[in-house]
Amino acid sequence: MARFQVTTPLHSYTAVVERGAISRIGEAIPARSGKVFVVTTADVWQLCGEAVRRSLGARSFDVLFFAGGEDNKRMAHIEMLAEQMAESGADRSSVVVAVGGGIVTDMAGFLAAIFMRGIPVVQVPTTLLAQVDAAVGGKTGTNLVAGKNLIGSFHQPLEVLIDPAVLGTLPEREYRAGLYEIIKTGVIASEPLFRLLAERRAEVLAQKPDVVDHIIAESVGVKAEVVSGDEKESGRRRILNFGHTFGHALESETKYTRFLHGEAVSWGMRAATYLAMELATAAEADCRAILQMLDDYGPIPNVDGIAAAALEARLVKDKKTIQNRVHFVLPTRIGEVVVQSGIAEAAVLRAIEKALADCRSK
Repeated sequence: MARFQVTTPLHSYTAVVERGAISRIGEAIPARSGKVFVVTTADVWQLCGEAVRRSLGARSFDVLFFAGGEDNKRMAHIEMLAEQMAESGADRSSVVVAVGGGIVTDMAGFLAAIFMRGIPVVQVPTTLLAQVDAAVGGKTGTNLVAGKNLIGSFHQPLEVLIDPAVLGTLPEREYRAGLYEIIKTGVIASEPLFRLLAERRAEVLAQKPDVVDHIIAESVGVKAEVVSGDEKESGRRRILNFGHTFGHALESETKYTRFLHGEAVSWGMRAATYLAMELATAAEADCRAILQMLDDYGPIPNVDGIAAAALEARLVKDKKTIQNRVHFVLPTRIGEVVVQSGIAEAAVLRAIEKALADCRSK
């Protein structure tokens, strides 16, 4: 078992990485808590519901089903879930338990953040992407038509329970989507993790338990350390957005229907790496190594029909844009990045065009 402490000015909690961690949900909920509300999707409940029931034991709980999907990650669904909680007798002693992928952890976390001005949440991520990224760090939110996660809050959980065993139920595409977030972690903060992903690719893709547990723990450890030093993304936490500024534009432009989030981040890392080559922030050899890694863990869906100019126009709507200045996270070497703004539009457009060219149908 690996345990990582996340310590913020107002709250401290543990992220546990352990096979069988889903059986610890009941332990994570304070004894004096009121009714529990499990937010999940029907498919996840079919796979994990019995384990959740056993873990909660004699506790009173309701299951609230969310439809899932980025196109349903909207305020209307938050309101529907909140109404169901109110009708079922939720109060300030209630606890939300999020069981699902990154969309569920984001939505359930935001629901907990705003219901009666805030109640506790336990995060139980069931996809690789959610385990290494979405469930850790307290970021919660929903989408607008204008862009991804433009409504949200920081709401740290009581605990994060990461059970690598549940990944065996994931479709290969979902598993690979999560691997892109782990590649991100290697690029921004862990050259050893990046090297492991390159050298043991076959074992990673075959989901060898020891390798999977290790790369999850390494990623969670990095995120726990970064979040503990910068809860609300005013400084170093911005490095976690490597690939996300470009990736969010791609998701928004395609109306969240063509790419999984991790796939969009993969493309976004490609664009950011080309931008780093344009600006010479990193040696070309390091940039080529990043591009090769993305190829090795690909492919992602093609980007046919997507215009570079349309993606560039969406960048200014990213939630990390401040006073119309888009902030980009760019590699300086493997394991280190820099946040840079004020970049010429022509350079950004060239990077987008190169990344699109790589991912079009051949």
